[in-house]
Amino acid sequence: MATFKPPGDCPICGEHVPRGFVSCPACGSCAKSGWKDDASYDGLDLPDAPEDFDYDDFVAREFGGGKKSSRFTGNLWWWVALALLIAFVVTGFVTGRF
Repeated sequence: MATFKPPGDCPICGEHVPRGFVSCPACGSCAKSGWKDDASYDGLDLPDAPEDFDYDDFVAREFGGGKKSSRFTGNLWWWVALALLIAFVVTGFVTGRF
């Protein structure tokens, strides 16, 4: 493969690589990897994804099992919006803008 130097189009994905960049902003290919699709990722120490990973179970454990907000919490935002509206109207009357 010919040596590629930015600026120009990435030889892997075809996106434009601006002058001064050392890697492609779209696909990550770089001069160190030889602008190859099969760059080595062995040194990253990333774990293999388990075959039996249950995404829904993960979300339930991490984010509380999908509890719905209480009725009070759902209505709270309506009360806050109403209070702000009243405050704006009162401020408008006090300052003489209405």
